Amino acid sequence: MALALAVMFTVAAATSARRLGDLRTHLPLTALAMGGGVLVPLAVVFTAGAIEPTARYALAIGGIVIGNAMTTSTLAGRRVVQAVDDRWDEVEGWLALGATPRRATIDMARHGLREAIIPTTDQTRTTGLVTLPGAFVGAIFGGVSPLEAGRFQIVVLAALMATAAITSAVVAFRLAPRTGKGSSRAAA
Repeated sequence: MALALAVMFTVAAATSARRLGDLRTHLPLTALAMGGGVLVPLAVVFTAGAIEPTARYALAIGGIVIGNAMTTSTLAGRRVVQAVDDRWDEVEGWLALGATPRRATIDMARHGLREAIIPTTDQTRTTGLVTLPGAFVGAIFGGVSPLEAGRFQIVVLAALMATAAITSAVVAFRLAPRTGKGSSRAAA
């Protein structure tokens, strides 16, 4: 199970890094952001006893959370780069006035973070109304009682929100300080 989760995480981090540009440049960032975004919620879920720390549950929720971290990492990074590029004149103005690259791009980082968590927020708000909750249906088909499946779904949704918040915050605020347009010119 640990090997399967490690492979999932590695593929997800590499996929997100490639979507942000150069794999070697962005892999440390995506791995750091996704690592925090995956480990913190899962540690809370399992240490609080919300879900049994069995291989079956760990693999199921681990895969769901890793997939969400990959998506939010990519969305946050792309939105930040796009916002900085679109508002480059404003960034240059801030830099010309002596602002640090972080100060010059902080609004763009916030924008990227907000944009990246929209899919997870919408999924959470509309579960059961617009879409059938996948973890719930899968747990029922797997032989779990509806009450247990519902509890599992609620825990999954909470973990997804935490994952999206942590992952997108790390990516957005680490990628935002820029000294040039384009994805490869982040400030040191």
